[in-house]
Amino acid sequence: MTNELVVTDRLTKTFGNRTAVRDVSLTVRRGEVYGFLGPNGAGKTTTLRIVLGLATATSGTATVLGLPAGDSDAVVRTGALIEGPGFYPYLSGRDNLRSMARYRGLSDREVDEVLERVDLTARGKDKFKSYSLGMKQRLGVASGLLGTPELLVLDEPTNGLDPAGMADMRKLIRELADQGQTVMLSSHMLAEVEEVCDRVGVIAGGKLLVESSVRDLRGTAATLVRAEPLDAALAIGMRLAGDDGVHLHDGASMRLDIDPGRAPEVTAALVAEGIRVFEVRPIEQSLEEIFFQLTGTPVDTTLAADSISTERQVA
Repeated sequence: MTNELVVTDRLTKTFGNRTAVRDVSLTVRRGEVYGFLGPNGAGKTTTLRIVLGLATATSGTATVLGLPAGDSDAVVRTGALIEGPGFYPYLSGRDNLRSMARYRGLSDREVDEVLERVDLTARGKDKFKSYSLGMKQRLGVASGLLGTPELLVLDEPTNGLDPAGMADMRKLIRELADQGQTVMLSSHMLAEVEEVCDRVGVIAGGKLLVESSVRDLRGTAATLVRAEPLDAALAIGMRLAGDDGVHLHDGASMRLDIDPGRAPEVTAALVAEGIRVFEVRPIEQSLEEIFFQLTGTPVDTTLAADSISTERQVA
């Protein structure tokens, strides 16, 4: 049994003169939640489509569960929600899932189980056309869970969900991984990735910029100092951390890019200059700060329920 469920090697996809994905090499390991993070139009959906066999690469390779992407055996063992759910509008949510289950030789009991997992049991008899965007998204995830796939690929799984629904979806994804399933999800919501993912791949402009665990990506913690007067404290901070190692934080404190283990040294230097010290503690970079450093692109930590990915329109 391979420990690497998804492997791409120099994956490239072009559309005419436009390169959507360029030399992307990534690895998704068994039992983890892998976050594919990037702004709209970065190449996330195109990459996932190739992994699922819905599109062919211009060059490079992709394997899923040790098989070429799109292989029938790999497809059977993979669940997916890609580019939004598509169902019959005049059938109920449950009947939509039943039609999919029967095609795959699965029982109605499995349909009821996945409806319960995404909290749609009470609305399972309602017609799909009456569902909200968030409910449609949850039904799409339920369809991906049919058959208990080894690998679940989700494209923006929390799109359209309210805060409570987003929290429930994150909890579900973590439960799936804890039970041995592997989840690969794309997102440009940093809070989602930070809370639920074990490892992330950051993509921008079709290129994979980094692949790392969330912990390693955030790196060594810096030191947060809250002291007054702040101007005088900043001068001491620059002496200790260098001009480029001092950053204003929340307008009332400073972040020093130095090991938190130097907190006693920092405190002593400030007190020696008569500066009042209120707080000295470790602080880690957020994924938002790291993403901006890697791409030069600020990313919203929240996403409007009705926003539509540019990537989905062009890829």
